Amino acid sequence: MSRQILVTPALPYANGQIHMGHLLGYIQADIWVRALRLSGHTVHFVCADDTHGTPIMLAAEKAGVTPEMFVAGVQVQHERDFADFGVAFDHFHSTHSRENQRLTEQIYLALQAAGAISKRSIQQLFDPEKQMFLPDRFVKGECPKCGKADQYGDNCENCGATYQPTDLKNPHSVLSGAAPVLRDSEHYFFELGQFQTFLADWLSGDVAPSSVKAKLREWFDSGLRPWDISRDAPYFGFEIPGTASDGVPAKYFYVWLDAPIGYLAAFDAYCQRTGIDFNAFMGADSTAELHHFIGKDIVNFHGLFWPAVLKGSGMRTPTKLHVNGYVMVNGEKMSKARGTFIMARTYLNQDLNAECLRYYYASKSSGAVDDLDLNLEDFVQRVNAELVGKLVNIASRCAGFVHQHFDGRLPALSVDTEISYLAAAKRLDLACQPAYEAVDFGLVLREVMAVADIVNARIAQAAPWTLAKAPEHKDELAAILGYSLNMYRLLIGWLKPVVPNLAAASEAFLRSPLSNFSALMQPLSGGHTISPFTALLGRIDKKQLDAMVAASIETIGTPEPVKPVKAAKSAIAVVPALDAAEGSYISIEDFSKVELKIARIVSAESVPEADKLLRLMLDIGEEKPRQVFAGIKSAYAPEALVGRLTVMVANLAPRKMRFGMSEGMVLAASDASGGPFLLSPDAGAVLGMRVK
Repeated sequence: MSRQILVTPALPYANGQIHMGHLLGYIQADIWVRALRLSGHTVHFVCADDTHGTPIMLAAEKAGVTPEMFVAGVQVQHERDFADFGVAFDHFHSTHSRENQRLTEQIYLALQAAGAISKRSIQQLFDPEKQMFLPDRFVKGECPKCGKADQYGDNCENCGATYQPTDLKNPHSVLSGAAPVLRDSEHYFFELGQFQTFLADWLSGDVAPSSVKAKLREWFDSGLRPWDISRDAPYFGFEIPGTASDGVPAKYFYVWLDAPIGYLAAFDAYCQRTGIDFNAFMGADSTAELHHFIGKDIVNFHGLFWPAVLKGSGMRTPTKLHVNGYVMVNGEKMSKARGTFIMARTYLNQDLNAECLRYYYASKSSGAVDDLDLNLEDFVQRVNAELVGKLVNIASRCAGFVHQHFDGRLPALSVDTEISYLAAAKRLDLACQPAYEAVDFGLVLREVMAVADIVNARIAQAAPWTLAKAPEHKDELAAILGYSLNMYRLLIGWLKPVVPNLAAASEAFLRSPLSNFSALMQPLSGGHTISPFTALLGRIDKKQLDAMVAASIETIGTPEPVKPVKAAKSAIAVVPALDAAEGSYISIEDFSKVELKIARIVSAESVPEADKLLRLMLDIGEEKPRQVFAGIKSAYAPEALVGRLTVMVANLAPRKMRFGMSEGMVLAASDASGGPFLLSPDAGAVLGMRVK
């Protein structure tokens, strides 16, 4: 049954560029939206810039423009960056809009009528040098819960606690460095505690990952305190209705009240443009779904305040929160000094394909709230070995033969290849649809690449480049070409949400547009015409990443020092000295010269002229498998090796032997006690992966 779904990612704050950390949540949301649409559901995908607050006001002042002009310029940059990374919103809006002001006032007045708004005088931190009340993020100090220094005035990045700025220990103004003083100010509060019963019931459902619900219950169990939703002038935001009186300055809505309402404002603007019924999605009795994709740092706002605000104002509540962790680069927090605080535009400026990053982020997405490590070396290896070496390689190996020998018409599947196709199609359908739903994109990629391994092994075994030279083998050539290109269509079809541009180029090449996953259950018919093949995706050059890091290094200030790491005593291992009989030490530079790769043995046969040798054909993701002669005949029957993964030296100079050219070396262990024992990688290693 088709579902009606509204999806929103977190709103980017309009005071800076989009960086690699930001992109994770937006890419995950976009992949999910595309996958649900291909599964036959109706999905609306909207977003907006979060534009209000003192930081925006001060940034605009520094730039010498009005806040409205400042956020308008940032929005242009944000929309451009999202589009270039394939994040395809139906509508991108701004929280500084008529729609958002109207909805914010409407929701506030509904909460006020329901008795959920209170007013009282509070003591607030005031900067005596700047002569202004300090917003939460312009006060820093020690967390009142864990004692961590240099924490903002609303929540602790170390322990996740939320609090008031006045709760901080040893506070100071971020603007002037002065110690703030307390002054009285009348503020407006949302009485969150009135919604305790509702929130307990809401949290009992499948509304978020279990770890997120556990964290929300910690805050819930510690007591739901009233939430200050007002701010003093000067403030860039919406004025709270009815707060200005004779000689008393108006109060403004705190940005965290009107920011999530910005989701609804963006959707409202989209509905006005398209004729969609807004209330059918946001009414209290709506049967549609509302999904938010957010970072783990803002779960308290989305898991407590936001559903309570919606409930209190008579609107429907979120169906589910999909929560992502932080992005690390090379195992550490992003750093300007190390060049790993990388902007989206810096990545693109090095001619790096945005879909490669989408693929890598998808490979690390499991649906759990885990931090994602963008390991740049692994990034290169995974994209080159899998996306290019395994997947695109199928099409590039076979497409030319269709035009050379079959007039550009796809040969029909033979009986056995049709059986293989249908089995693979069913396998992927059963595995990938629920994995996409669960945001377990890594599982989708593993399933697709496992099938790609089977296809590549079959291509290597059939060797179409050899069959094409012999007219008597035209039927065999037709069989492998029909199978391989249909399988490529199947595989790229299931990856379409992840790499939509690559999929679109492949659909054009195959002349087979895909509008629904169900179309993949049947292969293309024999005689189907395909277009001439052109390169679909190139490999990443490590030099591009080096240039990206160099372009990201902060040139002002001193580079961050490398911190020494202390190991716990229990973790210290005693390493014995190298035995002289084993040879002398080599440097890491010496070792790095040896390129070890995971290889799949696609064929093995005895060499009649040699007592110890087997002739192996090894696939490491290149256009053609390599021939290697290995002295393992005494230990292995050739047929037992086919399909097995092993390790080979890939950059060994080719050696001409009397039996033929040997293009590498497989690794095996042996000594006086026995052998040879062929090396095999652990589970999870894939063809073409670099051994380090």
